[in-house]
Amino acid sequence: MIARHIFATSLVMVATPVLADTPKSIVPKPAAIVIDGPPPVSEALTAETRPYLEARKAVFQGWNAADRSILVKTRFGSTDQLHVVATPQAMRRQVSFEQEPILAGFRAPGSDGTLVVQKDVGGAEFFQLYRLEHGRLVLLTDGKSRNWFGAWSPDGRLIGYTSTRRNGTDSDIYVMDPRKPGSDRLVAQVDGGGWSVADFSADRKTALILNRKSINNAIVYELDLASGKLQAIAGAKKPASYVAPRYAADGKIWVTSDVASDFLQLGTLDRAGQFAPKSTEPKWDVSDYAIAPDGSFIAYAINEAGISRLRVMDVSTGVTRPVAGLPAGVIPYSIGSAIAIAPWGAIGLSISSARVAGDVFSVDPATLAVTRWTESETGGLDAAANVDPELVEVKSFDGETVSGFLYRPDPTRFPGRRPLVVDIHGGPEGQSRPDYRGADNYLLNDLGIALFYPNVRGSTGFGKRFVNLDNGPDLRENSVKDIGAMLDALGKDNTLDPSRFAVSGMSYGGYMCYASAVHYSPRIKSASCYVGISNFVTFLESTQSYRRDLRRVEYGDERDPKQRAKLIAISPLTSVDKISVPILIATGGNDPRVPASEAEQIIKAIRAKGGTAWHVLAQNEGHGFHKKENEDYYFWSQIQFWKQTLLGDGAR
Repeated sequence: MIARHIFATSLVMVATPVLADTPKSIVPKPAAIVIDGPPPVSEALTAETRPYLEARKAVFQGWNAADRSILVKTRFGSTDQLHVVATPQAMRRQVSFEQEPILAGFRAPGSDGTLVVQKDVGGAEFFQLYRLEHGRLVLLTDGKSRNWFGAWSPDGRLIGYTSTRRNGTDSDIYVMDPRKPGSDRLVAQVDGGGWSVADFSADRKTALILNRKSINNAIVYELDLASGKLQAIAGAKKPASYVAPRYAADGKIWVTSDVASDFLQLGTLDRAGQFAPKSTEPKWDVSDYAIAPDGSFIAYAINEAGISRLRVMDVSTGVTRPVAGLPAGVIPYSIGSAIAIAPWGAIGLSISSARVAGDVFSVDPATLAVTRWTESETGGLDAAANVDPELVEVKSFDGETVSGFLYRPDPTRFPGRRPLVVDIHGGPEGQSRPDYRGADNYLLNDLGIALFYPNVRGSTGFGKRFVNLDNGPDLRENSVKDIGAMLDALGKDNTLDPSRFAVSGMSYGGYMCYASAVHYSPRIKSASCYVGISNFVTFLESTQSYRRDLRRVEYGDERDPKQRAKLIAISPLTSVDKISVPILIATGGNDPRVPASEAEQIIKAIRAKGGTAWHVLAQNEGHGFHKKENEDYYFWSQIQFWKQTLLGDGAR
């Protein structure tokens, strides 16, 4: 367990501002939430924001070959659970009933429809695999190690997955028949935590294995399932990015790779390691793809300036047709593939956009006609009235172009120059994209706060050159300088008020949030930092061992004295005396990635210097809050924070 230290009010007294209109009725906080600093939440605030917190989304999880239904993940209670939708626009019938959220469900190919589920406890990310039967979960893995689903065999008899059960660090490769608990078999012992099972051959004699060493470096292997022999196909001699290798029906290997481009292209890979691009777009990453079971066509999506654009490629001719009937939004990340093609050819996927909370669609591969399967509730609010974002491009300190998406409040309701929150994505190998803003639409539509989602250097989606611009401790703060350039540019916008700017961010974005408070306190009013890194050295020493080497590639190696010194120098904790704005910090007590100690040490340091730090700790959460009661309470605390620091105690 990660140690959790709660600062006693007798140790550090933090003034809790009293709102002039604070009502007498107070909402009880969830049992797992520990509050240190924020004021109580009023019933008036919960009533005002309630519709925004009742939006839900449906995430596509696959087809059922037996009855042509789909499996989706959505939330009707406190957590995401699995539901079956029999036909387009039919009811969502719940089939899992857990207190903890379901990360993903995987339906077996074929007619028996065996359903495997991946789930953890308390956000600790020690995922277990289960078989779901009649509303109950049957444990398939050891109940202790970290396990990650890889793939079903095409005949639906076996699953491949990785597990750290041998030593807690290395992700060894296993297969099992999930209908028979205890049938698991260790096929190959490996070194490192970046291994995954990508696909099985049709005869179940081999599997495609990916060892992801960094975003720029992955090795594709073919594994003999009888002998356990791993044969490197590509990436071992010449580093490149390879993503999602898969077998076609004819045994040919498909994969996305940047070996021949600055962007990820879709193509074939022969056993000699030669990659032949087949997608035709000269720019933008191929983000997702699926091969038809008969191998006749491939559906793939490109990430065009953040928007997912679907294509259908005829494999025999190479002719590619764009799908025009989907919302201009984002296909969300999914374990395995976010796109799946049914045996009868229907293409299934999810889309989220500014005006679509997150729903499942299918595409007819012959006509390209689009069918909407779900229509997720948005709390009674009209999602079609939400504002679409503007793409803003900025020249940074060194001439590099960086960009982001700006959401402006309605000027007829909120005239004049408006306050702004700059919300920085995690990763750092992540990307802000124009999807549904959820509860944050309350800031836009009811408080008149503009929102800007930047993509600083190091973000994905802009090519491998761009993603490498922040690597290592010497380049790390260049991404922070990008925020400074964006503050400059946005400050010149005559609809925004540069005297009321704030920053926010989660995970790596949490580090960027702290760092922005260090470097730009004179230019911002406040900062809301969520499960963020405050000291790179203590972070690298305390993050879970299965991911430590992957993070060293990005941030630097704390074991090297020169890099260690630089990592300490650029850590926000080292320069905490430069933070002069109030900070709201949120922490997951079971966070395996950025342990709670990262928040505790910077809160203590800020308060020791006389600064203001509010703290919201969820003891039963990990890297981010995923239980609705905790998400809601944190949101309410954040709204009170923005009202006090940006709107002047609620004034608009």
